Amino acid sequence: MEALEKIRRNGSISGRELEELAGKLGERFWKALRTVTERRVKKYVFTPSKRVLWVVIGKRRDYLVISNFYCSCDDFYLNVVVRRNAFMCYHLLAKQLAEALATYDTYVVSDEEYEPLIREWKEIERERQSEVLEFDS
Repeated sequence: MEALEKIRRNGSISGRELEELAGKLGERFWKALRTVTERRVKKYVFTPSKRVLWVVIGKRRDYLVISNFYCSCDDFYLNVVVRRNAFMCYHLLAKQLAEALATYDTYVVSDEEYEPLIREWKEIERERQSEVLEFDS
């Protein structure tokens, strides 16, 4: 998106970019911007491999965001992947905005912590999915 690139170059959001993003993304943009201003975007850098994972702290739980292409939230799966009626979820947008504005917390952790953290995030995801299945029954 051109507006995100301008934000990245300038390190700030102009009125024009606010208008463009709000016009294209509506409520998703405002939720993403609120998430960034509340500093709920976290970057995990693993050493020495330099692997990077992003986590967005949501209302109900933490969401794993990989690059600019995947989020572990239901909205991403249902509306971006399955229904294709959205370009991205607000967590992905928040990650991109936070990165463009350099407004996120960074955690540098050892590579030994990568697997336990991934297991923890996957376990949270499995628990959430089982809750959804129970609700649907």
